[in-house]
Amino acid sequence: MAELSSAPSARDAPAVAAFFDLDKTIIASSSALAFSKPFLRQGLINRRAALKSAYAQLVFSLSGADATRTERLRAEISAMCAGWDVEQVKAVVSETLHDVVAPLVYAEAADLIAEHKEQGHDVIVLSATGEEVVTPIAQMLGATRSMGTRMQVVDGKYSGELDFYCYGEYKAVAAERFAAEYGYDLAACHAYTDSSTDAPLLEVVGNPHVVNPDRALRKLAAERGWPVHTFANPVSLRARIPSSSAAVMAVGLGVGAVAGATLYGLSRRRRKDA
Repeated sequence: MAELSSAPSARDAPAVAAFFDLDKTIIASSSALAFSKPFLRQGLINRRAALKSAYAQLVFSLSGADATRTERLRAEISAMCAGWDVEQVKAVVSETLHDVVAPLVYAEAADLIAEHKEQGHDVIVLSATGEEVVTPIAQMLGATRSMGTRMQVVDGKYSGELDFYCYGEYKAVAAERFAAEYGYDLAACHAYTDSSTDAPLLEVVGNPHVVNPDRALRKLAAERGWPVHTFANPVSLRARIPSSSAAVMAVGLGVGAVAGATLYGLSRRRRKDA
């Protein structure tokens, strides 16, 4: 669980939070695809893996995040990450994260985050992407807190195992943990996501929203009467971040950014102890 600001006391904790998915909700791509070129340049993946990542992104964009198909990819990608040197991948992300991610942020998402903050709501990013990448992105967006997937590290290298997978039903678990810790009234909270796999998160809050939904989520939204948002205008954060935030952003990009974690968006490993 990543903290982006000092925890408020129970007495003054905001009663409402807005939970945001990351890939295809805040940014107009998947993190795995966005980082495939830097990984390729640095020798972390080969051209075949890069092409496979691009193909997976195309499949997801056409048919949604099919759990069965993605589970098949999980084993391959977990095996590929195993043995990566943490310091090497930290350096890759530190050097490329802003250039790779900032131009992909939906203007509509940035505006919505600002609106929630103006209303006094906390903004929390929940993503299957690794927390070392989620945290600096959340900082750039001015989010209050974030939670991402944690990969196990042994002797400075990724083991291929996950300590916590912030995906599917576990996003709802994360929201409930935040609510218990910070006093949020989930019935008054909001959640935004593009994927049907996040239905448990949408169901745990009183104000669910779907963004550029996949086919299954669009159908579910129609059945439940959930509002549907269309985000279609990616804009560089460079033009939106106040100059006073530049130092904070630079620090965020340099602290524990682990590139291998960005591939978690294609993983589907469920942990009973999460």
